[in-house]
Amino acid sequence: MRKIPNNGNLRVPRVAYPLGLLACLFIYIAYIKWHWASATQAFLSITEAAAGARRGQQAHSPSGAAAHAHEVFYGIMFDAGSTGTRVHIFQFTRPHGETPTLTRETFRALTPGLSAYADDVEKSAPGIQELLGVAKQDIPSGLWQATPLVLRATAGLRLLPGEKAQKLLQKVKEVFEASPFLVGTDCVSIMNGTDEGVSAWITVNFLTGCLRAPGRGSVGTLDLGGGSTQITFLPRVEGTLQTSPPGYLTSLQMFNRTYKLYSYSYLGLGLMSARLAVLGGKEGKPAEDGEELVSPCLSPGFRGEWAHTEITYRVSGQKAAGNLYQLCAARVSEILRDKVHKTEEAKDVDFYAFSYYYDLAANVGLIDAEKGGSLVVADFEIAAKYVCRTAEAQPPHNPFLCLDLTYVSLLLREFGFPGDKELKLTQKIDNVETSWALGATFHYIDSLSRRKSPTS
Repeated sequence: MRKIPNNGNLRVPRVAYPLGLLACLFIYIAYIKWHWASATQAFLSITEAAAGARRGQQAHSPSGAAAHAHEVFYGIMFDAGSTGTRVHIFQFTRPHGETPTLTRETFRALTPGLSAYADDVEKSAPGIQELLGVAKQDIPSGLWQATPLVLRATAGLRLLPGEKAQKLLQKVKEVFEASPFLVGTDCVSIMNGTDEGVSAWITVNFLTGCLRAPGRGSVGTLDLGGGSTQITFLPRVEGTLQTSPPGYLTSLQMFNRTYKLYSYSYLGLGLMSARLAVLGGKEGKPAEDGEELVSPCLSPGFRGEWAHTEITYRVSGQKAAGNLYQLCAARVSEILRDKVHKTEEAKDVDFYAFSYYYDLAANVGLIDAEKGGSLVVADFEIAAKYVCRTAEAQPPHNPFLCLDLTYVSLLLREFGFPGDKELKLTQKIDNVETSWALGATFHYIDSLSRRKSPTS
């Protein structure tokens, strides 16, 4: 056996050093490659699992980010007019942080109007329930409790005695409260005329894109209903703001902006109420002892009956010498005298006109009955003169056409429109009714949002 030297040192051949270093380096490199491969595989496995979890959450959970990319919501508006009750069911889509867009409207109507049940309010319930059934079919049941349900009554109920109107509204509210929809304390009410005009203005300016583009000019609206008529526009001239009578200007807050509008509703100057006044009758009152209403606006040989707000009047033409149009225009001018405010700026504003403006123009071929169109104010006068002239010899199919056209032509002149002023007449924009209902629904939902977020 070989003895170890006393100093304890092991003598190693020099060639072993480089070989040892190379072996260590090889082992280190192999370890690093194995570790990196394992870590990479682990990372990929984790991220794939996380991605799968997110996909599963989006597929199964409606509260995921994808579901909130476009919020879908509904609004139900009952329009209780003088001639009928209509329900509008609106579906909206709102991309996060943006202005809502209207994606669909469902519309149904029933006659007569609510005011016809003033003396027996229980009879109003079945019609309201029938229209609520339309809403239930149209809106997913999961959204019923979040969908606001509103009724706004217009001139038909405004013309009723206060107690009768309130009993009707209370009955409607009872039916609403028994429904599965969102019902607030202010769900049923009579709109004042200004709100009606402003809501129609919102509708048209939303559908034409004016409300979504702040720098874009707005358009005015002319609405001729059965009991009242409204004119609304956004003044650009300081003089309009300074010279308008009290009650003709109103502020509107919408989509985080404030608008100062010229808007006024003339109760009693809607087409049916004006027709009654021209004939010599009084709103809500039968003629005394069944007396016949005689008018220079009807064909001289005409005799018949006319029903208005559930009252039937006996009417006849006046046998008088002279031009029928001139005689009728003189009578209509008496009814309109000192009742309408003229504003100079109106002639320079682009206006959309609808309701009875549209119906009359379509009836005599001034516009396409389906598509609408444009005309100038003088076209109504030309049509009135033609219809009245032919009615002198023979009563037309519509015995009131001479009266109605004469009334509309003079009403527009009273608003301050010259004969060459162009008006756009339309029933729908992008297949949506140009009524006040959409605007009122938008305004109501917007007000609910402001109540929830008073600091916004």
